Amino acid sequence: MRLSRLFRREPPPRIAAALYDSVVARGRMPHWYLAGAVPDTLDGRFDMIAAILSMAMLRLEGEGAGAAPAASLAECFVDDMDGQLRQIGFGDMVVGKHIGRMMAALGGRLGAYRDGLAHGTFDAALVRNLYRGVAPDPAALAHVAAELRALRTALDGATIDDLLAGKLP
Repeated sequence: MRLSRLFRREPPPRIAAALYDSVVARGRMPHWYLAGAVPDTLDGRFDMIAAILSMAMLRLEGEGAGAAPAASLAECFVDDMDGQLRQIGFGDMVVGKHIGRMMAALGGRLGAYRDGLAHGTFDAALVRNLYRGVAPDPAALAHVAAELRALRTALDGATIDDLLAGKLP
């Protein structure tokens, strides 16, 4: 046995990896950027994935599924964002700081969307977080709001096992 094998550690598989992959695939769907007028930029893509990820995390939170699935989903997000930052040229010295900001942004969006859905201010939360304070055409906002509300409702009907298997409704 080679000595390098003793010290090489493969990270354990993330239990929410398939769910995260489905969230990202959903966030890349063209209708968000066409009919929903979400800016098709790095920031816009991040914001869209964060919105869908928030809906999934709210579902896991509402189920009382325990901390493991939600923590795993957050870890998948961190792993992905770390890789994305490195791919676009950020160095080791600043990646951690940017990941911290992204996690804070995700936490803020999660709270804003939770409150917005509960108190009827979801559109305002979307304008602030998804459109960065610049209100889009009302039809575009209505499209995104309706799609995210429908996703949130459909997630309530999905089992945790199906979600963790990557089966987003």
